[in-house]
Amino acid sequence: MTPELVVQIARRTFEVTLLLAAPLLFFSLVVGLAISIFQAVTSINEATLAFAPKIIAVMIAIIIFFPWMMSYMSDFTREIYGMIALMRR
Repeated sequence: MTPELVVQIARRTFEVTLLLAAPLLFFSLVVGLAISIFQAVTSINEATLAFAPKIIAVMIAIIIFFPWMMSYMSDFTREIYGMIALMRR
């Protein structure tokens, strides 16, 4: 296994991780921002108010993006299995 192959696998793994986490993080960010604006407008200073809506938003994002996430992860797994032949050289 060459150092270039290890770097390529690590880089690709980080890319896949970021792409799979991005929709969930984006939904959480949008909901958190909306709740923060609501709290600023209404002067409600409750720190725990944002947790339940963020959890619900992430669950909805998982339901929406799950087919794409599974397809992308399956493609990545096939790609890694395809590299096994290159790792022995």
